[in-house]
Amino acid sequence: MVRRTLDTLIRARGEDYASVSRLIGRNPTYIQQFIRRGVPRKLDEDDRRTLARHFDVPEHVLGGPESRVGQAVISRAAEGAAADDYLLIPCLDAAGDAPEAALAFQTRWLTGLCSGDPQALTVLRIAGDAMHPTLSHGDPVLIDMADGAETLRDGIYALRSGGSVVVKRLTRNPASGGIAIKSDNPGWPDWEDCPAESLDIVGRVIWVGRELR
Repeated sequence: MVRRTLDTLIRARGEDYASVSRLIGRNPTYIQQFIRRGVPRKLDEDDRRTLARHFDVPEHVLGGPESRVGQAVISRAAEGAAADDYLLIPCLDAAGDAPEAALAFQTRWLTGLCSGDPQALTVLRIAGDAMHPTLSHGDPVLIDMADGAETLRDGIYALRSGGSVVVKRLTRNPASGGIAIKSDNPGWPDWEDCPAESLDIVGRVIWVGRELR
């Protein structure tokens, strides 16, 4: 379970085994051997603490002692999660499919952020520079799929278009009711006054995470 959780966290961040091994001061194959071969049998205490801070998860999900507040990382399908548990939110790929990768978020924080059920959330990594500087290539964004076409208002949304999922800024024309589809990067084209019913909206973007470089 620890190996699978660590592998999921690494993939969800778009990192690799070698970079995570270097993070904890180990040789480049250390994490790969731990996950794939089970060597070492468990993570060193200092390594575990460093990884937990890096991935922003409680230590016990990486094999440490149970937290005093009883935190747990639970699956998307789980019900009745405690406020201090962490919920795994699946990541969409550019085609709109949901692979095995996921990011862990604290349930209490998610509940205060989204419009309704945290189970309706998904994560997408931004591809390209159409929304730069607001969103950059590789940024993970959190999408509330319960906040879509029925509650459409000005904001940033994920849309299905041409077999892929794109992120655009949508604004409603109060006179015609049409929707303008815009990119924050002026080098990309905009579309004005599109019929709202023609849009295939995945959900509203409510959060972005960014790795500082």
